[in-house]
Amino acid sequence: MRFFNLYHQGLVRAAVCVPPVRIAHPAANAEATLALAQRADDEGALIALFPELGLTAYTNDDLFHQQPLLDAALAALEQVVAASASLRPLLAVGLPLRIDGRLFNCAVAVHAGRVLGVTPKSYLPSYREFYEKRQFAAADALISTETELLGQQVPVGTDLLFEASNLPGLTLHMELCEDLWAPIPPSTYAALAGATVLLNLSASNITIGKAEYRNDLCAAQSGKCIAAYLYSAAGPGESTTDLAWDGHAVIFEQDRLLAQSERFAPAEQLISADIDLERIQQERLRTTSFNDSAQRYREQLRPMRRVRFAPELPGGDLGLRRAVARFPQIPAASGARDERCFEAYNIQVQGLAQRLRATGIERLIIGVSGGLDSTQALLVAARTMDRLGLPRTNIFAYTMPGFATSSETHANALALMQALGTNASELDIRPSCRQMLADLAHPFAEGEPVYDVTFENVQAGERTSHLFRLANHHHGLVLGTGDLSEIALGWSTYGVGDQMSHYNVNASVPKTLIQYLIRWVIASRQFDTSTNQTLQAILDTEISPELVPADAAEAGGLQSTEAKIGPYELQDFNSYWITRYGLRPSKVAFLAWHAWHDKRQGEWPDDLPPERRNQYDLAEIKHWLDVFLLRFFQFSQFKRSCMPNGPKVGSGGSLSPRGDWRAPSDAEATIWLQELRENVPDR
Repeated sequence: MRFFNLYHQGLVRAAVCVPPVRIAHPAANAEATLALAQRADDEGALIALFPELGLTAYTNDDLFHQQPLLDAALAALEQVVAASASLRPLLAVGLPLRIDGRLFNCAVAVHAGRVLGVTPKSYLPSYREFYEKRQFAAADALISTETELLGQQVPVGTDLLFEASNLPGLTLHMELCEDLWAPIPPSTYAALAGATVLLNLSASNITIGKAEYRNDLCAAQSGKCIAAYLYSAAGPGESTTDLAWDGHAVIFEQDRLLAQSERFAPAEQLISADIDLERIQQERLRTTSFNDSAQRYREQLRPMRRVRFAPELPGGDLGLRRAVARFPQIPAASGARDERCFEAYNIQVQGLAQRLRATGIERLIIGVSGGLDSTQALLVAARTMDRLGLPRTNIFAYTMPGFATSSETHANALALMQALGTNASELDIRPSCRQMLADLAHPFAEGEPVYDVTFENVQAGERTSHLFRLANHHHGLVLGTGDLSEIALGWSTYGVGDQMSHYNVNASVPKTLIQYLIRWVIASRQFDTSTNQTLQAILDTEISPELVPADAAEAGGLQSTEAKIGPYELQDFNSYWITRYGLRPSKVAFLAWHAWHDKRQGEWPDDLPPERRNQYDLAEIKHWLDVFLLRFFQFSQFKRSCMPNGPKVGSGGSLSPRGDWRAPSDAEATIWLQELRENVPDR
């Protein structure tokens, strides 16, 4: 089925190979290379990267000037080219080649029985343990732009881009080892010219700490170039006369490590990962500094030559060889997650503190429901007062029970306000709501159990109206509580409702992250045991607006938000990929299926409660994505167009019209819904 095929979804599988080498034995090295090339083909890869000078071994030193070795290297290349006729992947292999009367350390791109091009090494290290200038010439010594190789004329130079004609976004560039260590690697210009997958054929001996530095270089280059970066170092078999080798192979995408080899392995290795070409293209599309750099260096980019090739795309479901995080803004590792929570918490506190300083206001007005959002906002308010040296009694916290407020949330709200030392009060909104409903001649005022949107919004509006008037009365600032998830889905009452406030610290924090922020507060023991018990009770409570009495809610019982607009964990996933990267809905569904369709252990943050380790089949994913698209693109932009101020917290972005998201309030969701419905099967 096309939907499950990674190539149909704009990805490409790439392999990095570390074969064992035999010094000065190119025929044996060609056999080892082809064995791994066949494995890469069997696994559905279209790219197979090999180490620098892998057909001869790197540690030949002055043997590179021996005619028999150079002849044998050519014969080995011919063997690889002939065998490639029956292989899908483009093979990037290394060997010494004589061009223009000089000897160059070269990367050769081979595909489907022909040589596509030759790239010599630009920067030859001749310091400390390296003496490459003794054997080789650097790329800038080239005179020719083409060379005859194995009976055909092939392009040669550092300006070669290898572009797949049948896989949009797949454009490759090759460089060699030390090229990456240079201040401006050749791959930088290649990326600005359109290369999305950067290949580095390396040997790179190992010393203590060097592997970490190599990873840092690869991560930085892939991040700055908004590209994938593949790196293969020499492995077993290289001479250990004075050096050692660890066979380090990595695949990075936009500074994220996708795959890494076992270092110091005694035998051959192949690692592979699926690179998201569409994500790279989308990120480049919106990163103005990347495109400005391309314009600034356009004279250097114009000579880039494109070599077209048409790989055979594997069909069927090949699986997916990349981790898709269920919670894109929440690291799985506890240490990284704690750091993320620390940053998010302090961004919120810093934003609110500055707003109070700027306005000269020293009091906050907040409605506390006993739910997640108001709890997080209240915690931020308490820390803000501490930071400003103000008493927490400057927080005027109100719980405002309505017609459907449960005893559990009411008790939690009271306990939390008191535990934090706020100026806590209870304000029953039911009398004013009854008066409003009577003024509207609503049936509920006559005793009829009509619980429509008017009934719901009267309560939400009365709460906010009271808070703003209380702010006038106490000379305070109304602190908003609505989170990014609700803003994306339009799950708020517009105008004089919970959509509005003077400042909203939760505006760019998704619901799933708020849950982890509260868990972090508990785990870091910032409050006493009793307060932590209240926080845990809030986490354990079903998410509900509590606007419809329980005996009249859906199917009887508590009114469930997630039953209406979808599971927040899934909708936060959808929101991240659609707003952050602008992906096709079918691609988002593909990623969601791989993230959520089973219960693989180790895929979640390690302290996620078992009851949250949910799974969703494709039909559920499609249904809730359909709901998201309609609500996000068509029904709720007018609310986002007049959002109150609030700090941007995460890389997932903000939906503020002054921040990451600007859109017309009159747009239609038709094209997004059509793309989803036509390209995603029901199961």
